[in-house]
Amino acid sequence: MIRLGIYEKALRRAPWDDFFAQVAQAGFAFTDLSVDETDERAARLGWSDAECDRVRAAAQRHDVQIGGLCLSLHRRVGPGSADPQTRRRAATIFRQGIDRCARLGVPVLQVAGYYAYYEPADPGQRERYVETLAEAARQAALSGVLLGLENVDGHDVTSITQGLGICAEVGSPWLRLYPDIGNLAEQGLDTAGQLRAGAGQMVALHVKDVLPGVPRRVPLGAGVADFTGAFAELSRQRWSGRLMIELWNDDAPDSVQRCLEARRKIEQWLDDAGLEVERRPGGKNDI
Repeated sequence: MIRLGIYEKALRRAPWDDFFAQVAQAGFAFTDLSVDETDERAARLGWSDAECDRVRAAAQRHDVQIGGLCLSLHRRVGPGSADPQTRRRAATIFRQGIDRCARLGVPVLQVAGYYAYYEPADPGQRERYVETLAEAARQAALSGVLLGLENVDGHDVTSITQGLGICAEVGSPWLRLYPDIGNLAEQGLDTAGQLRAGAGQMVALHVKDVLPGVPRRVPLGAGVADFTGAFAELSRQRWSGRLMIELWNDDAPDSVQRCLEARRKIEQWLDDAGLEVERRPGGKNDI
């Protein structure tokens, strides 16, 4: 069974009740919220318990799960930085993200596979990244929050096989993979082969389309992502779990309709692959 969700940035910004209403209106079971490089979204790490409770209650009113927290702020504050102060900040961001997940009732904290994105590469970046991530995994275990490592664009953790290597080094059951199918294609990798390597280690999946050198904002079906091969491999594995559609609609007034149309496409492709898709009540009655 596949359960579909939508990325926060696929829908227009709105007060939380209105935002979660959009998620439900477009027929999705869950959404992943973003803690990114912007000051506005980074400030979510400082939410009070009361604020977390208000957001969680708004989601519950619309029968929407907050499936994950995308911690892409680490693109700006690299866990593998050569600067000890930056690494300490990255570690604090991990702690805050884990705490916010625990309070919000979010099961997965998505970990971006960027070592130190804005710094020149050096031989110690990966080792420092793994060290910082290992400490975060110990904290995640205490809070019961899974860390999901995402393969990213760029030059760091760009494949599932690289992510598996890092998970093996950390050696924690609380660190697994949150693969991005689009990023595999943007890197020119064998999508089905990578997903085959990740069997049994993938807590959820991202779905987006890409072009070579263009990892974002490509309409579904207009790029080079190998959805046919990916979904055929998931069917072979009898994979079951949460699949999040990743779009950026920039507050477009028709963002709900865009998300609904993307959901229809993904549902059809999953059906064609022989994968069972959960349809939410009302999800068949498209707006």
